[in-house]
Amino acid sequence: MIIESIKLSNFRNYENGEINFSEGVNILYGENAQGKTNLLEAAYISGTTKSHKGSKDREIILFGKEEAHIQTNVKKKDAVFRIDLHLKKSRSKGIAINQIPIKKAYDLFGILNIIFFSPEDLNIIKNGPSERRRFMDAEICQLDKIYLSELMKYNKALAQRNQLLKDIREKPKLKSTLGVWNETLSTYGKQVISRRRKFIKELNEIIGEIHSDLSGGKEKLVMDYEADVSENDFETQLILSEERDLHQCMTNRGPHRDDVIFKINDIDVRHFGSQGQQRTAALSLKLAEIELVKRQIHEAPVLLLDDVLSELDHNRQNYLLRRIGSIQTVITCTGLDEFVKNNVQIDRLFEIKNGRITQENK
Repeated sequence: MIIESIKLSNFRNYENGEINFSEGVNILYGENAQGKTNLLEAAYISGTTKSHKGSKDREIILFGKEEAHIQTNVKKKDAVFRIDLHLKKSRSKGIAINQIPIKKAYDLFGILNIIFFSPEDLNIIKNGPSERRRFMDAEICQLDKIYLSELMKYNKALAQRNQLLKDIREKPKLKSTLGVWNETLSTYGKQVISRRRKFIKELNEIIGEIHSDLSGGKEKLVMDYEADVSENDFETQLILSEERDLHQCMTNRGPHRDDVIFKINDIDVRHFGSQGQQRTAALSLKLAEIELVKRQIHEAPVLLLDDVLSELDHNRQNYLLRRIGSIQTVITCTGLDEFVKNNVQIDRLFEIKNGRITQENK
């Protein structure tokens, strides 16, 4: 699949902007804060409906405007899709596929598969568990609509159970209704746990070989899915935790407490690995994601590299670029340094300056 073009209106610092991509390697260069990352963000939103930064729609709209528009044209095998998103300050976004409005964002998932790699992703290993849960959810949702539905239901039930725990302080009689929410939460939570477990197993089948190549055969990388509760005992654990939950007014057990442990040669990389090992593990993870998408949808995703080359040493840069192969890639950088000029096969080159896009001759 490839993104053929993106057209923006009142999006971030783009009052109006349009870019036509090559199906190979596209370089966006320019100084910081000119709008390079904003173009990648628009692409990511077109595939997932959400910003990779976690920004709300009202924060994305150009200052002084009420709405923004993203139009993305995608070619996937023999089909062509036009994705339109209308972002609004005071209402939910509007989404259309081939100019036909859709009622649920759910229907957009699966048209455009995106792998986004930024300097922040290099910290996924050493940051807190929420980063790794967010990673799992973002990637699985692009591949599995059923998981997206179950996750949304779980999060809604979790919020409602937490509210009930607060309400019980004022109205103790409501405690008798906790059993209903325990059952509801465990029903959806079991599906989330099962799919996350499968996802990590699938990644493990890929990531070991990649990391071994990166480390010159010296290291073995394994991911352990550390589920807070198992599918079989989730409801039991909720019951056992009720008094603690009531005291803290929050649900203490469930997949919202999950984590993923990265181990190199059986050593926990987060706590005992060097910064270089953590970065190599993060790079291995992103490359494994690409391969997993290929295996599952039989097509390469679109790869977005947001100023990540400058954060990698020479060997990791070369390895990443070698693995890209025939994938459509969009790379942002602050300047066309010698490494980019000499090591990247540039198919299309753009200068980004003050929210303006200029295509240049290579």
